[in-house]
Amino acid sequence: MDYSINLRIKKLREKLGLNQREFSKLLSLSGGYIAGIEVNLRQVNDRLIKLITSQFGVNEEWLRLGNGEMFTKKKTDEKAVRIISLYNDLPPHFQDVVLGTIELLRKANNTENKLKNNKEKK
Repeated sequence: MDYSINLRIKKLREKLGLNQREFSKLLSLSGGYIAGIEVNLRQVNDRLIKLITSQFGVNEEWLRLGNGEMFTKKKTDEKAVRIISLYNDLPPHFQDVVLGTIELLRKANNTENKLKNNKEKK
């Protein structure tokens, strides 16, 4: 892979399904800073590399040099990152609705699993 570190950061962001604003928000950076990195106007420093690798479970060697897999063996769940980003964009009253819905889904799943286990025992 002959991409620069700047382009690898863009590829990572795209792989995670995040726009620049969402990606920068998860890293507590400005969207303009990420845009500058992606178009090679800003250099990538060690602090940003550590931030990205810890936040998203990215393989540091891949990020720095393009070697190996994008994610470490302990790969961050890309859907979870996306859900968190979308959740953070909602006003508090909608966040409460999302949490309530997730709790209901978890209960329904538990009930479904109990029914399935009971059928298998018979």
